[in-house]
Amino acid sequence: QVQLVESGGGLVQPGGSLRLSCTSSASISWYNMGWYRQAPGKQRELVATISYGRSTNYADSVKGRFTISRDNNKNTAYLEMNSLKPEDTAVYFCRQSYKNYDHWGQGTQVTVSS
Repeated sequence: QVQLVESGGGLVQPGGSLRLSCTSSASISWYNMGWYRQAPGKQRELVATISYGRSTNYADSVKGRFTISRDNNKNTAYLEMNSLKPEDTAVYFCRQSYKNYDHWGQGTQVTVSS
């Protein structure tokens, strides 16, 4: 079974930065990678995706503040988060996908609060 492990979450003040990492137990070279988040009482939403061809897509709410990237040699995807806002508070999930292939990590908590 493929395992995705997120790390880098934590407590940060508004305006601060965090860098999340997602490492897969399998190769990610031919898969799309993505970050999603879910706040309490809210639906899970897309944050950012990066295809195997390295095209990217961002939610409007994070454009200009977040950057998704990948290092295929390390089987790792990253999410650099800058200028964090309280509304960014959520559990962030990593996703590795292609067609019927769909694997999720357990999530890492990001809390933005003063």
